[in-house]
Amino acid sequence: MRRKARQASKAENRPRFWGRHAVAAALDNEERQIHRIWVTREAAAHYDIPKEIPVTFADVADLGRLVPKDAPHQGIVAEVERLDDILLADLLDQAEDGKPLLVLDQVTDPHNVGAILRSAAAFGALGIVTQDRHAPPESGALAKAASGALETMPWVRVVNLARALDDMAAAGFWRIGLTGEANQSLAEALGPARVALVLGAEGEGMRQNTEAHCDALARLPISGIESLNVSNAAAVALYAASVARS
Repeated sequence: MRRKARQASKAENRPRFWGRHAVAAALDNEERQIHRIWVTREAAAHYDIPKEIPVTFADVADLGRLVPKDAPHQGIVAEVERLDDILLADLLDQAEDGKPLLVLDQVTDPHNVGAILRSAAAFGALGIVTQDRHAPPESGALAKAASGALETMPWVRVVNLARALDDMAAAGFWRIGLTGEANQSLAEALGPARVALVLGAEGEGMRQNTEAHCDALARLPISGIESLNVSNAAAVALYAASVARS
């Protein structure tokens, strides 16, 4: 898949990943450049670290000072280069019937986006699409929440989300916006082989212009509470889409 080249990141802006799954997945990703690894000698035995990557052996306390307070580093920390951006046109060229696309409208919490990436990988989604200026950057917290899915699930960042939704429609996607105010359920809105599930930020929901670029609005079948956390809503929607296509 072609990627738009990013300008070289300065060392101080490089994210640090921590935790077993996040670092192991980064090591397995040929497109991920890893600049340096800090690891305990005990943890190092569980990884196949290429010889060209500088490795510093450290104790648990030293690793704790390299990451946010109380971050569960599990004995390993890696300084990495952010992945180059993926073009939406390339992702749409790889579209397959039955593989849903997730669109996030100003979902900014890295833990939520990471969890959504994990669910997207679990349910065989085509990828996720976010607006570049209103989405979190790659970070250790996001990679930890994604549990390796950051390295495998295509993530497209676009400048204009409405224009991206138009491009999805041109590629044959039925765009369903999830909102509690919708008159029909998600099960009723599903049907076309290619589906883009659009979710808004927790609290604010989708913006009006984003709703206007959806083919249908749908609600999740929940009761007793007003709404779900956006990552939970994404998982439920992806499950519903997987049931519909099977």
